Amino acid sequence: MRGLSVLVHGGPKAGKSWFGDTTPAPRLVLDAEGGSWFTTSRKVPWDPTSQQPPVADGTWDTAIVDVREYDTVKRAYEWLNSGQHPFRSVVMDSISEIQQRCIDNIAGVDPMQTQNWGTLLREMSKLVRNYRDLLRHPTKPLEAMVIIAMTRVVDGGRQVPYVQGQLATTLPYYIDVIGFIANQADEQGHTHRYLMVQPDPRWLTGERVGGRLGTHVELFDNYGTTMSDMLDSVFGADGEAAPAAPAEPPPTVQHQ
Repeated sequence: MRGLSVLVHGGPKAGKSWFGDTTPAPRLVLDAEGGSWFTTSRKVPWDPTSQQPPVADGTWDTAIVDVREYDTVKRAYEWLNSGQHPFRSVVMDSISEIQQRCIDNIAGVDPMQTQNWGTLLREMSKLVRNYRDLLRHPTKPLEAMVIIAMTRVVDGGRQVPYVQGQLATTLPYYIDVIGFIANQADEQGHTHRYLMVQPDPRWLTGERVGGRLGTHVELFDNYGTTMSDMLDSVFGADGEAAPAAPAEPPPTVQHQ
């Protein structure tokens, strides 16, 4: 079965939403930050709390759900789990903001209490696993589940996905590929964008796809390398498992 979950993090304006926009279409974007409207795909709005999913009629590539309330994310999952939808991919942009919506739902404007953190972990862990498991849905499996996260710097200067509480520990275990987007300017001033996927002391990255993505994936603004290409690298364009990528050193990028 062709299905891949990716957690991608990086600094502001690093290209995370753009990367989500390269997943197989038609795609669903759960937009809690408002940035997905600026990507290049053709858009249609969708409110899962009051509407059925849009029909894939060829006039749009991306359905955007404006996430202002946490329950909106749960209602979108109910539609996806029903199998009555046209989507091949789902993008959560970003889990950092969606978790904040969940905190608002639990505590409102009050400070989080000790028991609230346990509730938050259970709720967010269930949400992430539910969405991830749509890759193995019995009647309408997704091809790609991309979770976008802000990044934060921890002790020692390492950059890790920004989520609060114990989810910061458990989240990486749920996902197939953890990538960090690093940008590097060349001598001509052109910016090269890399999705780093192999373990690195500078940022939290890793994969469990047998080395089929190599140490990194170079991303291009003209969609030369996309999430769809990554799926081919992992599963093979013809459905046969692809071999591991040739060993090569990662690019020299600055610690951002």
